[in-house]
Amino acid sequence: MLKKQIPKETIYLDLESDEDLEKLKQAEQYFDQRVDKLLIIDEIQRSPALIRLLRSVIDKSRHNGRFIILGSASPELLTQSAESLAGRIAYLELHPLVFQEIKPTYHFDDLWLKGGFPTSFLQADLMLSFEMRIQFIHTYLERELPILGLSASPIILRNLIRMVAHSQGQIVNYTELSNSLGVEINTVKRYLDYFENAFLIRRLPPFFTNSKKRLVKSPKIFIRDTGILHTLFNLETREDLDGFNGKGNSWESFVIQQVMAQLRPNVSAYFYRTQDGSELDMVLVRGVEPVLGLEIKYSNAPKISKGTTLASQDLGHIPILVVTHSVSEDYDYNTLVRITSFERLFDYLITYRLI
Repeated sequence: MLKKQIPKETIYLDLESDEDLEKLKQAEQYFDQRVDKLLIIDEIQRSPALIRLLRSVIDKSRHNGRFIILGSASPELLTQSAESLAGRIAYLELHPLVFQEIKPTYHFDDLWLKGGFPTSFLQADLMLSFEMRIQFIHTYLERELPILGLSASPIILRNLIRMVAHSQGQIVNYTELSNSLGVEINTVKRYLDYFENAFLIRRLPPFFTNSKKRLVKSPKIFIRDTGILHTLFNLETREDLDGFNGKGNSWESFVIQQVMAQLRPNVSAYFYRTQDGSELDMVLVRGVEPVLGLEIKYSNAPKISKGTTLASQDLGHIPILVVTHSVSEDYDYNTLVRITSFERLFDYLITYRLI
């Protein structure tokens, strides 16, 4: 698909292929002989030594669009690429599917239930889609993360990812995770760094202000893809999800992922919480200025706490959108807070120039 959209002769190299690896035994010579072509190198994490080589290859002929490098990102690989290819590389995070890519063929509830990994999402058989996600989790924990440099017991990693799932949307408690796993806090943080760089989890940071209020300073933690989250809880069907007592946290995670996958480069996302009850699930900040707050509620008849309005006032009286599942009509709760639906949320985000 990518090759078809690039107006240049391209060569695709998969580093999981023995044939392609054989081509790169004399990698520098191979690259030099194809200086006029675009080389797409997939699964780069399987041959990190190529990162170091690319610097000298690129410097021999500096023009944009010579290489597209694909693969999973470990902390070490990111550091190595940043050091070796500084000034020669740009990073692009490839998110799972977003709703705008699948409508009107599919309802967003399908994306919420099955997650955004294309192969399992497009599988119509729910049982088979569920089994594909089970195999993905096992493969990633037992094969991919060790390749990325994480040497840890698969049993500990499975327990940790399940504990993160049970903490979905909550303030991360490293001490509790450490005690439950029987490993040091710094080890837990290192494991979570790998999970985050592998795009399995997200730690949403808190937004700080100059306010004298006591602020929560630890991040909230999420399994990024709700299909993976639901698989960890053995939720296969929509009926399973409807009976799930963590449905609200799952919905919050889904909305956050859908928004963050489309944010403009100069927009950052945070949450906001104070010790006295002011709280927002999401604060969208352009540069250093808060622009819009989101409070995410599954119910179409949401209960709005005083803390939502207080949070808006703390942040300079920014507008707040309460994002419901599918409320039929938008309406103002007060001068600062407006109720909307998931689908109409993105019209507001476009209006505010956030996506």
